[in-house]
Amino acid sequence: CQVCPLTISGNTRTAVALGHCCKSGYNQRLMKETSKYYPLFNHLLASGQDQLTLSLSQIETLLGQRLPHSAHYSRAWWSNRKDGSMPAAAWLEAGYLVDAIDLEAGQITFRKQGVAIVYNVRREGDTIIWNGELVKALREHMGLTQREMADELGVRQQTISEWETGAYEPKRSTSKYLGLIAERAGFEYE
Repeated sequence: CQVCPLTISGNTRTAVALGHCCKSGYNQRLMKETSKYYPLFNHLLASGQDQLTLSLSQIETLLGQRLPHSAHYSRAWWSNRKDGSMPAAAWLEAGYLVDAIDLEAGQITFRKQGVAIVYNVRREGDTIIWNGELVKALREHMGLTQREMADELGVRQQTISEWETGAYEPKRSTSKYLGLIAERAGFEYE
């Protein structure tokens, strides 16, 4: 393939496995060399690491320009959406997910898709205190949409969204219920 950077570098097998090859539709991908986010895509692809944390300034250095204002202040900008978002295409098409967002510290952690992780949790007595990252990880582990998770818990979809974005955390009684659901679903945490 003359287009795929992986096959150009001689890594045809990885290219096909990740879907980065003309044989599997690479030409129809969003990430083009002319995209302003291509340098991030290329950096992640070349890193070979299961997990990689970059500061916002490191990302801006890679891009050769500042990130949009919302990238510095909105967790939603870093979502793993597959709806045509050019920034998300940079990490998704490189085989990564945004795993952790710390906008106060200005750091984004990317995790290679398919790499199992065990979540460290905060406990108060025998109750796990659920935060947005943990709620989202459980929902994704169960293969549910926010609406389906809301139905499972008997709350509004907006409540799930607010938990996941960190607007607020589930109440203690809901945390206990989330723990039971996680146990039933085989969701691992320490």
